[in-house]
Amino acid sequence: MMKRAIIYISDSTGITAETVGHSLLTQFPGLEFEPVTLRFVDSELKAREAAELINFAAEKSGQKPIVFSTLVEPEIRRIVMHSQGLFMDFMQQFLQPLADEFELPVRPSVGHTHGQEQQYENRMTAVNFALESDDGLRTQQYDRADIILTGVSRSGKTPTCVYLALHYGIFAANYPLVEEDLENMHLPEHLKKYRQKLFGLSISADRLHRIRSERRPDSEYASLRQCQYEVRQVEALFRQCQISFLDVTTMSVEEISTHIMTQARLGHNGTTFKKP
Repeated sequence: MMKRAIIYISDSTGITAETVGHSLLTQFPGLEFEPVTLRFVDSELKAREAAELINFAAEKSGQKPIVFSTLVEPEIRRIVMHSQGLFMDFMQQFLQPLADEFELPVRPSVGHTHGQEQQYENRMTAVNFALESDDGLRTQQYDRADIILTGVSRSGKTPTCVYLALHYGIFAANYPLVEEDLENMHLPEHLKKYRQKLFGLSISADRLHRIRSERRPDSEYASLRQCQYEVRQVEALFRQCQISFLDVTTMSVEEISTHIMTQARLGHNGTTFKKP
């Protein structure tokens, strides 16, 4: 079966179109897709070029490409809508009902989908913090952390910290638990005073073995026996220290981040939601 062409199109980064479109497509398991993202389509010339690409994909495959759009400007949107794709217009779908509810006209504003300048600055500051605090670096900065991820090596701590920072402005640090910590079954000194900020990541030994084998094949570090030992010990340590933890074996970084935010009651920019 030929893969169905998927076109994400936006006058900005395309992140919203990709995220929502991908979520919809996951509801159709078994189908194969060939995605393309057209970013910064912010002029009529670029819109016509996008329409030509969609038409070419339709003629090549004999099927309508599925077009997920967050285009704002009416004329740019109209040009693309007249192409040979199935046009899924996220903006128009929701803007008019909102305009009716607010009793206000829609005033198209290109490039403002992702928030104000201050929100952007907050996210970039959080990303810098995550990178500076990666892998146990600069533990003296942990007072600034909203959350500190911990677990064995290669359990997904770094990408999760960066994702939390980039998408939510959360100040996330991470600290790896090494064999000495696991043998003695105690938290490192750097973490003891921050126990309330700690959140553990665990992973199946088989999955950890495969990940480590790609990095250091045929090493003791990557052996299944070593992975089984570390996973067993780290989960016992989490329970002993009453640290919430998550098994991330089958989760994407998006899913891991969402679960962490829910369990740790974190909102955007590190806002903490306390129990009622």
